[in-house]
Amino acid sequence: MAEIEPVADKVTSYFYALLFLRHPDLRVMFPAAMDVQRDRLFKALVTAAKHVDDAEILTEYLSHLGRGHRKYGTLAGHYPAVGECLLGALSRHATSSWSAETEAAWVRAYTAVSQIMIDAAAEDEAVAPAWWQAEVIAHELRTPEIAVVTVRPDQPYPFLAGQYTTVETPWWPRVWRHYSFATAPRADGLLSFHVKAVPAGWVSNALVRRARPGDVIRLGAPGGSMTVDHTTRNGLLCVGGGTGIAPIKALVEDVAERGTRRPVEVFYGARSDYDLYDIDTMLRLEQVHPWLSVRPVVATGAVRGRPNGVSGQLPDAVRRYGPWREYDAYLSGPPGLIRSGVDALLGVGIPSDRIRHDSVEELVTTGYR
Repeated sequence: MAEIEPVADKVTSYFYALLFLRHPDLRVMFPAAMDVQRDRLFKALVTAAKHVDDAEILTEYLSHLGRGHRKYGTLAGHYPAVGECLLGALSRHATSSWSAETEAAWVRAYTAVSQIMIDAAAEDEAVAPAWWQAEVIAHELRTPEIAVVTVRPDQPYPFLAGQYTTVETPWWPRVWRHYSFATAPRADGLLSFHVKAVPAGWVSNALVRRARPGDVIRLGAPGGSMTVDHTTRNGLLCVGGGTGIAPIKALVEDVAERGTRRPVEVFYGARSDYDLYDIDTMLRLEQVHPWLSVRPVVATGAVRGRPNGVSGQLPDAVRRYGPWREYDAYLSGPPGLIRSGVDALLGVGIPSDRIRHDSVEELVTTGYR
């Protein structure tokens, strides 16, 4: 791994060239542009290698990966082809460390990795579809770059507040991006997402600028562990930046539906007052629930008409209040916010096992778009 990490781009490019040359029928399973896909492969490879001796972490990670690959049409019979080409790419670029012993070790590792993924996919196939069709029934532009998109799945879609799914649009086949659910599960089965169009974001721009009621998108299986622990009465400290406020709102709804009066403190961050696109919704929730406190935080300028508005960076704002030792913390937003937010929360005394957020590696890999 140390030898191939500096040349990761060459390794993965060679792997895909080999795969498509030897198995051209597999090319249709991949998106037209392979830049993000290359990053995903290597990050998955590195993650598996780092945890190869930790069966619990490795199994959890690979099982999620195996279930997620069902939406691409991946079958058990595809894994040998991938393994053959992976070893071919590694042996070509790890010339100093490659040997018969190294190859045997990689064969054993890949066999174990692929079997975990195959087994997880088979178990999932018995209880869930590979993907859900979902019709857009509402499309609301909150700003020129942010839309609230509400869809109706073609069959029941089980998920928990705080989780996310993957979305594919009809305009960019085989390109999937992660979006968090913006509500707790609803009786009518509808799902909502907050989507911000970002530069070069194929899916985000399609959902914000092209999607309209009547269009049909596809959803992958739900994922993520940023869910409420209902076995404790700890308070919730929720930090959401930008469209990261969407799963925070879902968490608030989840606590409200349980009927327990747990204190919930929400810090809602944005670049400016103008970018607080969902502040009215959050303030309405605050008015209804006396256990909820919402503090808008803007990086520049001031929050108009809001006495408890805070100017400055989101992690700094969290440090000003508290104490938070009796709280479970939830972070949602861009990767930079997650990293700085975790540091801030650890600094104010919240143990790492009570800090929940979406995987930073997953956000980086998908470009948060």
